[in-house]
Amino acid sequence: MNRIRKGDQVVVTTGNKKIKGQTGEVVRVDGERVYVANLNLIKRHTKPNPQAGQPGGVVEREASIHISNVMLLNPATGKGERVATKVLENGKRIRVFRSSGEAI
Repeated sequence: MNRIRKGDQVVVTTGNKKIKGQTGEVVRVDGERVYVANLNLIKRHTKPNPQAGQPGGVVEREASIHISNVMLLNPATGKGERVATKVLENGKRIRVFRSSGEAI
């Protein structure tokens, strides 16, 4: 079970001073890397592709961040917290915050 999923609010714990400490929503998870909306932006120079309807130019998009460099944001405290998994009586697994034990 992944500790961080698409749609989660996360805080960046490490990285350059532009993104460290900022929060955002996870757009997608790619193995051990996550893409956070409007964070870690890079510029790509792309050629136009008329068959796909893509114009050329400089395109700005999100770059990936390693999953170890982000923490799930706890809305109650407003801080990044560690995540654990808990198995319920019916066998279902849920994610919980380690500090408080409350379900996500």
